[in-house]
Amino acid sequence: MQLFLEYLFDGISNGAIFAALALALVMVFRGTGTINFAQGEMALFTTYIAWGLTTKNVPVVLCLLIATAAGFVLGAVTERVLIRPIERRGLLATLIVLLGLFLALNSLDGILWGNQNYSMPSLFPNSVSSFVTVGGARLYWANLGLWILVAVLVGAMFQLFNHTRLGLHMRATASNRESASLSGIPVGRILLLGWGFAAAIGAVAGILLTPLTPDSLGVGEMFPILIQASAAALFGGLDSPGGAVSAGLLMGIVESLLSGYVPAIGGQLQEAIAFVAIVLVLLVRPQGLFGSKEVERV
Repeated sequence: MQLFLEYLFDGISNGAIFAALALALVMVFRGTGTINFAQGEMALFTTYIAWGLTTKNVPVVLCLLIATAAGFVLGAVTERVLIRPIERRGLLATLIVLLGLFLALNSLDGILWGNQNYSMPSLFPNSVSSFVTVGGARLYWANLGLWILVAVLVGAMFQLFNHTRLGLHMRATASNRESASLSGIPVGRILLLGWGFAAAIGAVAGILLTPLTPDSLGVGEMFPILIQASAAALFGGLDSPGGAVSAGLLMGIVESLLSGYVPAIGGQLQEAIAFVAIVLVLLVRPQGLFGSKEVERV
């Protein structure tokens, strides 16, 4: 039982990060119809900003707030400067631009901060003795804090979507951009805010994830996480924020249990599981478990 709980705790922590990034991917997809392949690199860039501030003795909480604001600005500028002028040329052009942004941000990270790995201070107590015992298993405060903060973040986004005028405008824009524009909704501003919120969520996810493992902040950190988050978004449904969050948590738990109880599964094979999940979903249920099936009128 103790071993199971330890694997479960690790799985929930990983799943919470997958869920947060999957939610960010869904927010962008609902507005543009494409997956933001640069989402992970945008999160990594803002995480580097937070790490750089911590080296100047800035409190970690303030670093989180500054990096989140920087993420919002980065996402908004990306939508306004890169995506909006290009998307009229089709989804393929938008996809190419996002892949280019992925490479550009990754290269910029290497230029600014080098290719070595760094340790990111945690928002929560993160020493070897900072834990509580649950059923004989250790639950570290850093993991518990991550769960709570991600839950608050996801809850705030759902409140925004479902109980605010801005959320109504975002859902209307995602449903039918042309009809929303004819109804007087400022579609351009809504899309800009959606990209900004998505990048801000990514910033929070990166800053929460990195302290869990020493020396994990490096230029290759976020790509595997993006693969897992993309699989979760596809599995749950690219037009279903709740489905993406649920699938992210499920994938984190399943992968942790499999890698724990089946030693052959781990490392690169965990990424293979994500690829298998993507292929199966696209073959069996392209709209995902909770996504709505697209209906075309003829």
